[in-house]
Amino acid sequence: MIPRIGLFVVASLLLAAHFFRQGSLLLTAVSLLAPLLFTVRRPWSLVVLQVAAYFAAAIWIVTAVLLVQERVAMGRPWTVAAIILGTVACLTALAGVLLNSRTIREKYRSPG
Repeated sequence: MIPRIGLFVVASLLLAAHFFRQGSLLLTAVSLLAPLLFTVRRPWSLVVLQVAAYFAAAIWIVTAVLLVQERVAMGRPWTVAAIILGTVACLTALAGVLLNSRTIREKYRSPG
């Protein structure tokens, strides 16, 4: 269970760094605070974390596309940037998928 949560935390930190670089302090704070939802042992908190991971993966894909377009227009190399951002997007999506494992879902059952 710890590696699954750990991957989500890493993904949140990477997203926070991305938002910080863009100057969005509110989104930086949200990204940094999102893993605290793991302390709420309710099914809804797990769903929120999964949706957040998938949304973050989409942000990385959009960022990759925009960066590649910008670099192509400027005649600069773009392959390495696309690979890096694509990898981050895949790992972030994987963090969301791993939160759907039986081990995690058992810990976040409804009480009663």
